[in-house]
Amino acid sequence: QVQLVESGGGLVQAGGSLRLSCAASGRNFRSYAMGWFRQAPGKEREFVAAISWSGGTTYYADSVKGRFTISRDNATKTVYLQMNSLKPEDTAVYYCAADDSIVLTRTTGAYDYWGQGTQVTVSS
Repeated sequence: QVQLVESGGGLVQAGGSLRLSCAASGRNFRSYAMGWFRQAPGKEREFVAAISWSGGTTYYADSVKGRFTISRDNATKTVYLQMNSLKPEDTAVYYCAADDSIVLTRTTGAYDYWGQGTQVTVSS
């Protein structure tokens, strides 16, 4: 079992940056693929980025590619999402998720554990 707690959200102007953190607790963190998802009001939760257990493979949604970077530190059981060049359309609640499959995926339903989310608001 893995518990996930996100932090780092807030209000930022368009063009600005934020770094989200996801602190994990529980055993076997190194064996989990990790993902970031987001959900805007009135919309479905959508994939943002994912990283394999080793950090060697990453996936990004087309909408954030080149602006966001996912990384992980297995020693501290933390996953990060560096968000640069933020746009108003990036406004959403951002969720961290863990998947105990060896196959890295963009599919929301494949992730087994979720954090409570952190709000990111980008003003124009």
